This record gives sequence, C-alpha cells and structure tokens, in this order.
Amino acid sequence: MKQVSILADLKYGDERPAISVLFESQTSKEIRILLKAGQIMKEHKTTFPITVELFEGTLDFGVEGTIHHLTKGDLLSLDANIPHDLKALSDSIVRLTLSKGDVVQRVVEVAKS
Repeated sequence: MKQVSILADLKYGDERPAISVLFESQTSKEIRILLKAGQIMKEHKTTFPITVELFEGTLDFGVEGTIHHLTKGDLLSLDANIPHDLKALSDSIVRLTLSKGDVVQRVVEVAKS
C-alpha cells in the first residue's frame, strides 16, 4: 500500500508549473501539477493515455483547439497522441495519472517550455 496527500508540501513555482511525483504503482505514475493563476503548459501530447483530475482551482484544458473549462472535481481521460494544453484561471492543483511506460521527465520538460 502507498499513501500520500495531494495537499502536503504545496510549493507553487513562480515562473512555471511545479511538478512532483506523488507515487508510482505497478501500473501508473501519479503526478501533482501546481499551477498559479495565469501559468500555462503549452500544447503537447504523449504516446500513452492519461487521466487528469482537477483537485482544486479552475483551468482551461485545450484539446485539439477546443477549450474545456474545468472546475474543482472535474476528471477527464485523454487517449494517446491527442494534442492538449492547460491554462490556470486560478491557483490549481492537478492530479495527472500516467501510464507506467510514460516518463515523468516529459511532463517536467513541458512545464519548462
């Protein structure tokens, strides 16, 4: 068993989203993304499906040019190779579930750009 709190040690990045690994299981990697209001993650895609939960805040989640307004508690899944982007409308906590085969560094690099 693994147990963590998505609310522990919240440290938002001043310049870009803050990415941290909550834990890895046999099948997935659970990632926390902290975005301050106005921060973005430019359009990107992955070769694996993902699941996104907006734990706190509001953000615009763009999928192939269509903006989906997400609010606290919204959950979505996205198939592999689908271009998407994020823009925080308020300080936001995002839980991202990656496939075990995906690489956390890819998410870190997207946040840097």
